[in-house]
Amino acid sequence: MTTSALLLVSGHVEGVVRVLAVPDGTEAHRLTGRHLSEHAGFLALPRGRVACVDDRRGELLVLDPFGERLVTAAVPVAVPAEHLAADPSGRRVAVTTGLGKNSGPWSDLVTVVDLATGDAARVRTRTGEPGVTLPGREDPLVVLRHREPGALAVHRFGDLLGAPPGCPPVTPRAELPLPADGHGDAHDPLTGAVFAATGEGVHRARAQDGTLVPDPPIPWGAPARGWYLRLDPVRRALWSTLRGGPADPLRWPEWTNRAWRHDLGSGRTELTGLGPGLVFRLALARDHAAFTRVHPDGDELILLHTGGGLRRCPLPPMDGAPRRGGTPWEGVQRRAVAASPGADWVAVTRGGHGEVHVVDARTGEEAALLGLGAGLHHGGHLMLRTRSDGAEGDPVGR
Repeated sequence: MTTSALLLVSGHVEGVVRVLAVPDGTEAHRLTGRHLSEHAGFLALPRGRVACVDDRRGELLVLDPFGERLVTAAVPVAVPAEHLAADPSGRRVAVTTGLGKNSGPWSDLVTVVDLATGDAARVRTRTGEPGVTLPGREDPLVVLRHREPGALAVHRFGDLLGAPPGCPPVTPRAELPLPADGHGDAHDPLTGAVFAATGEGVHRARAQDGTLVPDPPIPWGAPARGWYLRLDPVRRALWSTLRGGPADPLRWPEWTNRAWRHDLGSGRTELTGLGPGLVFRLALARDHAAFTRVHPDGDELILLHTGGGLRRCPLPPMDGAPRRGGTPWEGVQRRAVAASPGADWVAVTRGGHGEVHVVDARTGEEAALLGLGAGLHHGGHLMLRTRSDGAEGDPVGR
C-alpha cells in the first residue's frame, strides 16, 4: 500500500475499527466486534505499526495499517486496560488495569508481553489505576506510577515476564515517593528519563543501574496543573494542557486552559492561552500542536505552530455535547484529535455524528469531512500515522 498517511478510527462503543486514507477517506481496512480501550489508547510501534487493547476480548492487538493484513498479533492481557507503554525498541509492552465500569479500584493486575516471542505474564501489584513507562534497552525497567499513596515503583521487565503462573504478587525493586495526585506519564527513550504529572509539577527520574535516580521536578509555572503529558520526540519537548479555575466540574465552562511546552534541551517552558472550557488531550503534527476546545458558546480546533503563532478553527456543534450545569464527561459526546509528526493533517471527531474533520494545519482549512454513517459515541479515538514518522519515539499509549 503506497498511501502516505493513514487514520485509525476506533468507535470503541460501537465496536468498529476503520483504517482510512488521508485526506480522501478511502477505507483500507475494517475490523468489527473490536471494542478498543479508549483510555489506554493507541501505542505507536516501529515501521508504522500500532498496538492497542480490545477491552471486551482481553487482547493486546498489534496492527499494521500499511500491510495487507491488519491484525498481525493478538495476545491475551488483563483488562480493563488503563495504560499501555513499550520499551524503546517497541518489542516489550506492559498493560495496566483500571476501574473500567466500576465505581472504585478493584484490579491489581499488570500484563507484560514480549512481542518478538509472544511470551506474556500477569502479575499483581497494587490496586488502582497505575500509569506505566518502560525505560532502558537491554532489560528495561517497568515503572508503575501509583496514586494514593503516590509512588514510582520499579520492576525489571525480565523479572515480571519470568513470573510463575497464577498471577503472583510482586514487590518493587525500589520505590520513589510521588505526590498522591499523579496523572499523566511520559518517557524519553534518548535519555531514559521518565516523567509524571502531579499538582506540584512534573516529577522526573532517570533509569540508572537497574533503578531510578530522581531529578528536580519541573514547575508548571502557572496556578494550574496538567492532567495529560506527552513527549514530542521530534522537537525534544514535553507537552501538556494546564487546567485552572474552579474545582467544581459543574463549572467546567469557566475552566482556564493553557498549552504547556517544556524544551528538554534548554529547560525553557512556554505557556500559551487556549481559552475557557474543556481542553484535554493534544496531538502533534509536523509543525503544529493541535488541541480541541469544547465550550457551550462554540467548539474549536486550535493549531499552535511550534515556532509561534496560533490559529483557531471553528467546529460544528455536537448533539449531546456537554452543557452548562452538567459535567463535561458523564453521558455526553466528546471529541478526539490525532496528528502525525510526519504530516500536516489533523483529524478531529464529531462525537455521536460519525464524522471526522480532516484539516490542513498549514492553512487551517478543512480538506475533507469523512462521514462514517453513524456512531463515534463518546468521541471515539484516533491515531494518524505515516510509515516512517518516528511517532514510536513517544513510547506511551495515547
